[in-house]
Amino acid sequence: MSALYIIGTPIGNLKDITLRALHILEEVDLILCEDTRVTKRLLDYYNLKTPVESYHQHSKLKKIDYILGLLRQGKNLALVSDSGTPGISDPGNKLVEQVQDIAKIIPIPGPSAAIAAASISGFPMDKFVFLGFPPHKNKRKKFFQEVADSKYPVVLYESPHRILKTLKELNEAGKFDIVVGRELTKMFETIYRGEIKDIINRLEKEGPKGEFVIVVRKI
Repeated sequence: MSALYIIGTPIGNLKDITLRALHILEEVDLILCEDTRVTKRLLDYYNLKTPVESYHQHSKLKKIDYILGLLRQGKNLALVSDSGTPGISDPGNKLVEQVQDIAKIIPIPGPSAAIAAASISGFPMDKFVFLGFPPHKNKRKKFFQEVADSKYPVVLYESPHRILKTLKELNEAGKFDIVVGRELTKMFETIYRGEIKDIINRLEKEGPKGEFVIVVRKI
């Protein structure tokens, strides 16, 4: 039976990848990735020549059929996201659902921005809730109310374009201890701690650049 490997890749620093992941990326017949340019940078860094093919949230059913056909032919494939672990806030889970009856699904653990942020939060994280990205428009109020009502710490993702809006809405939703990670593992990694309003002020002065992970705990 063919195999589909779900491989965690670096969230920033290209050295944050396991030896097993590198071995599998070299051995598979094809790597499925969100953005071929991003994945090729990783492959070039390690001098890997495996061919790549795009697969992302906008991929059409024709692409799924193509992937299913490769697996039925006995090809071994790897699925990677641009950063972190596939299936976490990306369409990897949809592909796994489609192929689970015709291929072995094998996880190759690796980096996750949510886990990285949780590990340095200082909050008790034996139980926590991961909610991914807040909705862009509809149901935002309901989303932040869910955060405010959680008994456990909550981990969120946010883009530089909406981080200030999200922090302001969190500030309105309740009182929290908060940790915000920006550009984790990258050159300009920054960890913000303290009151939400103070972090908002800092980001407004510095400019909200990069990808963000937010960890909040209700006070």
